[in-house]
Amino acid sequence: MKAKLFEKLDNKKVRCLACSHYCKIPERKTGICGIRKNKDGELYLLTYGKPTGLQIDPIEKKPLYHFLPGSNILSLGTIGCNFSCGFCQNWPTSQKSKTIGLSSLEKILNAQEKITPKMVVNIAKEEKIPSIAFTYNEPSVFFEYAFDIAKLAHKNKIKTVFVSNGFMSKELLDMIYPYLDGINIDLKSFSDNFYRKICRGRIKPVLENIKKIHELGIWMEITTLVIPGKNDSGKELTEIADFISKIDKSIPWHLTSFHPNFRMDDIPNTPMDTLLKGYEIGKKKGLNYVYIGNVMDKEHEKTFCPKCKNLVIERDYNAFTKNYLKDGFCQNCNEKIKGVWK
Repeated sequence: MKAKLFEKLDNKKVRCLACSHYCKIPERKTGICGIRKNKDGELYLLTYGKPTGLQIDPIEKKPLYHFLPGSNILSLGTIGCNFSCGFCQNWPTSQKSKTIGLSSLEKILNAQEKITPKMVVNIAKEEKIPSIAFTYNEPSVFFEYAFDIAKLAHKNKIKTVFVSNGFMSKELLDMIYPYLDGINIDLKSFSDNFYRKICRGRIKPVLENIKKIHELGIWMEITTLVIPGKNDSGKELTEIADFISKIDKSIPWHLTSFHPNFRMDDIPNTPMDTLLKGYEIGKKKGLNYVYIGNVMDKEHEKTFCPKCKNLVIERDYNAFTKNYLKDGFCQNCNEKIKGVWK
């Protein structure tokens, strides 16, 4: 499928406009993601209609705690990513395009059954699923596929969600925002060195996009995977909490536990004390909703009213148990709880 986001350059080169790398791609090559290929001076998305995962998840697993709680979401992703995070949980697919070679990748994709946007939306309709998530790998790199699904989903009154590293381009945001209802952004660190060394990205575009997404009115939650010795200092967690609080104290912040994976399998699990430290930092910075995830600790998965401290939503290890809200308002004090509730 021909890409929507690119511009032509001299000598049959193209510049991809899907993410903040803005790759300049020679003929017959791909960008950093490995799935957006220059064919004769035109850019094509190799993974259009070729999802690697298509399954039903609880919305809380994204994690999204203030977006249709207790509902299911149809989730899909593809091969490829614009980052190369050393701790990636989905590295067998997200990093596959960078490890097997372009010719092998194209053979695999050509042999794969095509799942059209209409087929994806029909699954959601048939299963009565109210939303679709573009997840498992970075949605920006398979934008054209996600965009066509999102437009069709909205025509059928189905909401859409990105689970993203936040490194998308301004051009992509301008195109997707009318069809995007929610997003969870991984704010992986507050250090540009961390982004460059561990993720092969940069922090500035991520911070700018978080501000822009809030301005656009897309519902947003932020996740930080807390990695021992890498981004777990009190200073860095304070910087992240401070950044979020200055944008909107009602943006939920998810602090999730690291587990050894991929190129960082020698690093231990995140101690609970570190997660609790981050939780307290977030609260001291005035954040209304701070959560701890990826551990067996249901107390810090609950949502409390920021005004009267009444329990409004219960959860148990990413599983919704009970919603005490009435049309998005606390039944005890009538405080509006920020989120997407219907």
